[in-house]
Formats: sequence, structure tokens, C-alpha cells
Amino acid sequence: MTELHHETSDVNVRGVFAFGAGLLATSLLVFLAVWILFQYFSARETARIAPQYPLATSQSTQLPPEPRLQTNPREDLRELRSKEDQVLTSYGWVDRNAGVVRIPIEQAMKLAVERGLAARP
Repeated sequence: MTELHHETSDVNVRGVFAFGAGLLATSLLVFLAVWILFQYFSARETARIAPQYPLATSQSTQLPPEPRLQTNPREDLRELRSKEDQVLTSYGWVDRNAGVVRIPIEQAMKLAVERGLAARP
């Protein structure tokens, strides 16, 4: 049978805390080095892009080309419906050269009832 042995000394607390402090100091140094590196890259990129595209600063207020995303879909739908209602309730030219006109829908329904619908013989 094998003999069981146990630890005869306690944990070196000073060594554990020294390792933790060293790890913390190294982490802070790495963080600082990375932050300085990012600041350097950012400044270098800004200096590289600025003179190359002088018109880019004036185009910041220009809208992108159509179609754009809807910022207020309810208002867009209300405007669409009002335009459709205006077309359905007014007179206007569809094709002036061919003599095709648009009449209000109520008037068109009355004419359809009076004249009857075209049917095949």
C-alpha cells in the first residue's frame, strides 16, 4: 500500500500578491501601449484622408440617392393615400395626344350604370 503525504507548508501569500501586482502592472502597461498606438493610427489616418478628399466635407449634408429608407412611414402612407384620393376624385388628362381623360370615380360608376357594361354577344 502507498503512503499518503500532505503539504507541510502554507501557501506563500507574499508570492501570490506579488504575482497579482505584477500581472496588474503588466496589464496597465499593455493597455497604455495599445491606447497610444490607436491614437497614433487615428491621427495618421486623419492626416492621410483629409487632403486626399477635399470635397468630402461639403457632401456631409447631401442626401443619398433614391430609394431611401422611410423615416416616417405613417406620414408617407397618408401622403400616398391623399394623392390617390386626389386622382380618383378629379378630372385630368391621361394621354392628351390620344384624347384619353380621367374622370372622378363616382362619375365613372354613374356612367357605367347608365350605359351598361360591355358584354360579349
